[in-house]
Amino acid sequence: MNNNNSIVIDRDGKSIWKFLASELKPKGKWLTPFNVISIPIMILGLALIVYRFIYGIGSITNLSQDTPWGLWIGFDVVTGVAFAGGAYVLTFMVYILNIRKYHSIVRVTVLNGFLAYVFYAGALLLDLGRPWHVVNPIIGNSFGVSSVLFLVAWHFLLYMIAQLIEFSPAIAEWLGARRAHKILSGMTIAAVIFGITLSILHQSGLGALYLMAKEKIHPLWYSEFIPIMFFVSSIFAGLSMVIFEGSITHKVFSFQINETNHHKQNDIVLSLAKICAGTMFAYFFLKLLVFIHDQRWDLLATPMGYWFLLEIFGFILLPMTLFFYSYRTNNIAMVKVASVLTMLGVIINRLNVTVIGFRWDAAVHYVPSWMEIVVTLAVIFTEIWIFRWVIARMPVLRESPSWAKH
Repeated sequence: MNNNNSIVIDRDGKSIWKFLASELKPKGKWLTPFNVISIPIMILGLALIVYRFIYGIGSITNLSQDTPWGLWIGFDVVTGVAFAGGAYVLTFMVYILNIRKYHSIVRVTVLNGFLAYVFYAGALLLDLGRPWHVVNPIIGNSFGVSSVLFLVAWHFLLYMIAQLIEFSPAIAEWLGARRAHKILSGMTIAAVIFGITLSILHQSGLGALYLMAKEKIHPLWYSEFIPIMFFVSSIFAGLSMVIFEGSITHKVFSFQINETNHHKQNDIVLSLAKICAGTMFAYFFLKLLVFIHDQRWDLLATPMGYWFLLEIFGFILLPMTLFFYSYRTNNIAMVKVASVLTMLGVIINRLNVTVIGFRWDAAVHYVPSWMEIVVTLAVIFTEIWIFRWVIARMPVLRESPSWAKH
């Protein structure tokens, strides 16, 4: 390996295999708090996944014919995809609006988004009673090409490909593949435009899936505007994840970040806080309009009504105010607090639509089993491990090799 973190690939391919073998070796300390917590959960989660595929989905979940979608859809997919929204927002600002300020964090955001989609698509396989039928929505079999599932399936598949192309120059730089890097870099803009279009469609498409469940979702959370609400919330959900994940990554991998990007970090965080405040105001205003239009005042004096008010004021209005105030006062710590509250609010809202408020009046309400929770944690921890592995080896946060800049 040379000083630019690239390698020369021999024609016989021997050096590339030696390089990959060396890169697979663990780096850094093993006995860390995160490793101690995550490894047992990942091992247990893997065992539960094997058990699930042997004995069926009912062996480890509390799902039923009445409630076929539970935690793995509500959290892993519907909520997780919202948190991956930062990728399409940042690529739009960097590559389309040409706001160069965010260029230093665009690769790590795209990587996070790509891994999120890969793992949440994997979670779909766990949730299918017959996972080998996963191709049905893609080919239009049984559901038909006019089905929302057909659209969402294709959006997911194509967007993962688009994100892989967006991130592929970093892989080429890691491998020292100069010719491939030139070709892949030339495809970036097209992939970004295609990816942004797909993101807008499938963020709202996930909400459209629940338009057909009007009688099953609590009236305080059901609306014909769910697709729009899902799309708007994905903007500040994704950017809040960028702030939260970026703050941790910036600290853990600070040795990879040059001094210029270190100094830019606070300005980037404050700018993202301003965008979050604006989009959250739009979301809050839309929420009020929908509520007033539907005339659901009588439902506020119920336990679900109190829960609804907590979501609206505690996890939308409060973090929105904190974002706005922190931007005006340059308070980085408050931005981070607001991002955490926003993420909690997005989780609560998506689970209210998909789990908590879904069949809320059923005699036996669905509650995820401990095994479902363990598998979800195992999926998240595995994603973090791969995210950490990639950043430690590829030019994601650190500077690209000099040959890649020409």
